Amino acid sequence: MTGGLAVLLALAGGIGAACRFWLDGEIRLRWRTVLPVATIAINVTGSLLIGLIAGAHLYAGLPTGWQTVLATGFCGGYTTFSTAAVETVRLVQDDELPRAVANALGTVLLTVAAAALGIALIAWTV
Repeated sequence: MTGGLAVLLALAGGIGAACRFWLDGEIRLRWRTVLPVATIAINVTGSLLIGLIAGAHLYAGLPTGWQTVLATGFCGGYTTFSTAAVETVRLVQDDELPRAVANALGTVLLTVAAAALGIALIAWTV
């Protein structure tokens, strides 16, 4: 990896994290629920974006460097599966087992579906 790519990767990761912080706050202001809706929304939209980027790389010629900066950098900073895991554990600790299961399984299913949809959308449009 070149020094320039590493700098772009770090900058994109920082921008992704800032976007996640802002969006998380906006969602939490509007919807106060036991289920961590903000984290779910962030991970699903991030997975969709990763799918779109992967599709652009596979089918539309997006260079590997840009795929790395956008998917690993921006989306890596934006998505937060570690927070999803902690929130699931907290739901279990709060005796919210059905919500914990829904959060864990729902997050996995929705994010995989979103990534697949992103790839399919690019494949379909090219």
